[in-house]
Amino acid sequence: MSTPTRRATRPSGASRVVAALAVALSVCVAPAAPAAARPAPDSFADLAEGLLDAVVNISTSQNAPAADKAVPAPQVPEGSPFEDFFDEFFNKRGEGGSPRGRARKQSSLGSGFVIDPAGIVITNNHVIEGADEITVNFNDGSKLTAELVGRDIKTDLAVLRVKPPKPLKAVGFGDAERLRVGDWVLAIGNPFGLGGSVSAGIVSARNRNINSGPYDNFIQTDAAINRGNSGGPLFNTEGKVVGVNTAIISPSGGSIGIGFSVPANVAKPVVDQLLKYGEVRRGWIGVRVQQVTDEIAETLGVSGSDKGALVAGVSEDGPAAAGGMKTGDVVLKFDGKTIREMRDLPRIVADTEIDREVEVVVLRKGKQETLRIKIGRLEEEPKKDDLPKTPASPEEPKTGAALGLTFTPVSDDLRLKFQLKPETKGLVITAVDEGSAAQESGVQAGDVLIEVAQRAVEAPNDVTARLEELKKDGKKTALLLLSNRQGDVRFVALPID
Repeated sequence: MSTPTRRATRPSGASRVVAALAVALSVCVAPAAPAAARPAPDSFADLAEGLLDAVVNISTSQNAPAADKAVPAPQVPEGSPFEDFFDEFFNKRGEGGSPRGRARKQSSLGSGFVIDPAGIVITNNHVIEGADEITVNFNDGSKLTAELVGRDIKTDLAVLRVKPPKPLKAVGFGDAERLRVGDWVLAIGNPFGLGGSVSAGIVSARNRNINSGPYDNFIQTDAAINRGNSGGPLFNTEGKVVGVNTAIISPSGGSIGIGFSVPANVAKPVVDQLLKYGEVRRGWIGVRVQQVTDEIAETLGVSGSDKGALVAGVSEDGPAAAGGMKTGDVVLKFDGKTIREMRDLPRIVADTEIDREVEVVVLRKGKQETLRIKIGRLEEEPKKDDLPKTPASPEEPKTGAALGLTFTPVSDDLRLKFQLKPETKGLVITAVDEGSAAQESGVQAGDVLIEVAQRAVEAPNDVTARLEELKKDGKKTALLLLSNRQGDVRFVALPID
């Protein structure tokens, strides 16, 4: 399957690279009871007719700087009758009489929709990013210059404001949580610069993760979405906006029936904050989490289909640390909401009100505990999580081997060889057996072993003793806490035998 790509803008003239795919923040609400299935409509004409005037085309332009290196003039023989002509032509280009010596205009096209008759328009951030001028083109042929109210890179949303001479046709957000796979949806937008195009399809999937970031929660649809549809609305059969079209998977650049929309329940809170503050203020607790695999679940005693999120690192000065959360905890519930999988937690935390104290249920060494954590604010540049601290090893350096790994205590030579940080503590993995489970799990020479089964290891004998304890307890796998050369920590479960 091809990598998801932006549909947004149709380059005109020199092509430009659109912004990296931003991430979406989910609003977690209890899903409503499923409604009875509706028959397929005979026509979408009446629905489309009432919505077309609220959907707009977004055109932008920006000044691209002239190339640093001018194209060299062709060499003509001295005395040639064309010598004067070439000299005059290329001298004018160098003086700014042509594109060689001046900035070039670049333009792009996308879609959007009006949510307030007074002139509030929603689109994708990558449609307007870097634009010097933004123009909103309406279905009746009129045009208005727009100003940027605010934008959010992580959800790829932007809010624009125009000043219309009379109230505009507007549409409202619906409840995307009520969508069911198989429901009819309608996409209206500006594909390939062809304004006012309507396409219909169904919801193919919900809560789709396309690996664009920690907040992925897209609606997947087979309604035809192409380049230029970015920022346009995805409607339900009631005429409510249930999604903002953002990305497609396509090897050719055209629709193959796999499009993705930011759910309305994600978009609306972002839009509200952009209108109120000009920015998005997200919650933060200062943890790094990872997925609970079946192997990790077995070692930690996690049962059931809701596996939660495994805490792989805790910032020393973050809200989670202040609330008593520790590396190795498995977050099962956050503010009353069940954490079914790892990526649920970042979305729920980000959407939680700042400075609010919430209850968090964690699984710690086989027992559930309830913590109280006060939500902090996520900064534009999050603080880097601190590594767990382990005491220095009193043992003389010696080598150990287990689980397909060869390891030895940290030394100055190993710090230099593997470019480890000065504060690194634990056992340095110096070799990984070819074809071992450790190699398949991505463990590499230079990684540092910090814990085995949630117990710090300082010497090779600590690893051996801990593995023997696990065998006596009937455990088949060992949970390792590892740190890479950059200081990022993660858990890896490896078979003991």
